[in-house]
Amino acid sequence: MSTPVIGVLALQGDVREHLIALAAADAVARPVRRPEELAEIDGLVIPGGESTTISKLAVLFGVMEPLRERVREGLPVYGTCAGMIMLADKILDPRSGQETIGGIDMIVRRNAFGRQNESFEAAVDVEGVEGDPVEGVFIRAPWVESVGVETEVLAEHGGHIVAVRQGNVLATSFHPELTGDHRVHGLFVDMVRANRTAAS
Repeated sequence: MSTPVIGVLALQGDVREHLIALAAADAVARPVRRPEELAEIDGLVIPGGESTTISKLAVLFGVMEPLRERVREGLPVYGTCAGMIMLADKILDPRSGQETIGGIDMIVRRNAFGRQNESFEAAVDVEGVEGDPVEGVFIRAPWVESVGVETEVLAEHGGHIVAVRQGNVLATSFHPELTGDHRVHGLFVDMVRANRTAAS
């Protein structure tokens, strides 16, 4: 089977780190900025950064609607931190004009774990990731307030939901791309491979 091609939405945030993590997890990784580039990928990562900025730039670059369409069609997508917010069907406290791509039936609270200077690391047990707990880096991280019946909770920290999956869409509050542990990216690459197999 050929190696899956996975894009990283390269509008803002820690794009380079995701490209490295995806390559380490045996995917071909490439930055994506334009609608036509969406047609060339088997999966997409939406990185951390600032969710309001990513939302505005996605609209400006003309990728918001094509992204929503591809998610509806079943494109595997993984969002970290701000990417989790972008994949939520509803934000509890959105900024004015803030839009999301949607794809996961959940309500997310922005900056729930505190401001930049309250960032922290914690060991997180993630369902579907074998071995030791994942070292989660939480930077102005959101948490999930509630999920719908089709949304699977993969991890919690401090009584709050920090990793979820619904079908082909995966999201974490934390940043595994910053730790050198590529197991969560490996989980996503496996999701992309399974989706390609099912579609062929």
